[in-house]
Amino acid sequence: MSSCYLSVVIPAYNEAGRLPQTLTTLNDYLGSRPYTWEVIVADDGSEDDTPAIVRDFGRTHPGFDVHTYLHRGKGAAVKQGMLAAHGEFRFLCDADLSMPIELLGRLLPPDAPDADIVIGSREAPGARRIGEPHGRRLMGRVFNVFTRLLATPGIADTQCGFKIFTEPAAEGLFPAQTLDGFAFDAEILFLARKRNFTTAEVGIDWHYRAESKVRPFRDGWRTLRDLFLIRWRWFTGKYG
Repeated sequence: MSSCYLSVVIPAYNEAGRLPQTLTTLNDYLGSRPYTWEVIVADDGSEDDTPAIVRDFGRTHPGFDVHTYLHRGKGAAVKQGMLAAHGEFRFLCDADLSMPIELLGRLLPPDAPDADIVIGSREAPGARRIGEPHGRRLMGRVFNVFTRLLATPGIADTQCGFKIFTEPAAEGLFPAQTLDGFAFDAEILFLARKRNFTTAEVGIDWHYRAESKVRPFRDGWRTLRDLFLIRWRWFTGKYG
């Protein structure tokens, strides 16, 4: 059962440089909201001071906690963080806050569409991509074409790191997740369709961060491979 209104789940791997500002920004924003909340940093086995930074911040700012796991990938950290959360709504949030937190209200009632999963989208009407190099944008669009063809028809942007899940959707989908890498988004949204959870996209402002952990070529090929793996696992009954 949910014990707070909103859980913010931040997957993090070696984010000591960016987390202090992100945690401060979240605290300032959430502290002014009328609902109860928690922030969980799902630490993917960082080798820097990421866990210590969150623990120190949490000592003077209630509601912030860090859960440290073995290093397996962003997908694994998200899965474990989502299942450790207690919120009625569970907000997946990238550590770089490339979506301004002030836009969070677009993904929550009463402003959000009525859906089990609301996706902060860089392709939906009203979205703005700010500072993104043209080459990076082109690679993203090509990948989105393959994702829609193989796993998520009708969803324009599966990979943006800002999504809200209702508690039933999170508890119904993340236990079945098998992918630890960047394709976990596509797997979760694929399973959502198969299990009759509803999705909606909402346009957001998204600011390109040059220090992103994504390596377009290597991670792109691995993610493409995983898209075929999703189809194979569904076809062979691996998802139950």
